[in-house]
Amino acid sequence: MLTALTPLELQLEGKKLQNWKIKNDKWIERKYMFKDYLQGIQFVSEIGQIAEANKHHPFINVQYKAVIVSLSSWAAKGVTALDIDLAVEFEKAYEHVNHTISSIR
Repeated sequence: MLTALTPLELQLEGKKLQNWKIKNDKWIERKYMFKDYLQGIQFVSEIGQIAEANKHHPFINVQYKAVIVSLSSWAAKGVTALDIDLAVEFEKAYEHVNHTISSIR
């Protein structure tokens, strides 16, 4: 069973995630910006695969060239180590999408 991180643990773990914001000690959230709409959609597809493999799904909001990702664990009523781990994986996916698109152009 997942356990929510305490506010102090969340602050410490959050240091791994430079561009993520802690929301109400219950969520972590990040806004990713892309060069175009389809690059953002490719990113959403990649993080969707990661989420499905981990059976833990974020809220994803696509706003043209911006993708906002929010993570929390309903069962734990807050952010867990799994949320932090997924955020780290999402950062890798972001780098992959940016690198792939840049090398094509």
